[in-house]
Amino acid sequence: MNFLLRFLLRIAITIVMMVLGGQAGAVGPIDPSGTWLVEDGRARIRLERCGPSRDRICGFIVWMKEPADKRGQPYRDSQNPDTDKRARTLLGHQLIMGLQATADGRFAGDIYNAEDGKSYSVSLWRESADRLKLKGCLIKLLCQTQTWQQTLDVQPGQLIGLTGDLNGPRADKEWAQVPAPKPMQAKAK
Repeated sequence: MNFLLRFLLRIAITIVMMVLGGQAGAVGPIDPSGTWLVEDGRARIRLERCGPSRDRICGFIVWMKEPADKRGQPYRDSQNPDTDKRARTLLGHQLIMGLQATADGRFAGDIYNAEDGKSYSVSLWRESADRLKLKGCLIKLLCQTQTWQQTLDVQPGQLIGLTGDLNGPRADKEWAQVPAPKPMQAKAK
């Protein structure tokens, strides 16, 4: 009987160690928050935490090499399928929509392309401390990967304010930071 009890105890300990060891070995993605220069140098994208629990990643255009057309008018989101968003300027708009952490150490979700008004699947991850990889796919077989370089300087015309502030980018309403719930007061007896 004593032998059977020790055998069952060893099995239970082994199962617990396997479960805990599997969780300890899971790696969460490295936070990509910061400002990034896209591969072709045409824009800077600021990535930051978003969503009600701030566990997702959103991205905003905070600088454009050419923010205005030949007439001096700012480029607008004219191809957007949402007619309410067609008048917004491209500088400051949200293009990365609430990416979620994945089991393989990346963030995945959708990216909006203002050039054609469509959204595409995207995943991103830090390649190194100052390099970010971004892989966008039309379908699983038609993918393109870019390398973005982190920037710490500020260029003329770059939005530096907090998201939603006067000199900052604007989150789409579904990703705007939700205010924290007010603490409830304990009822007196």
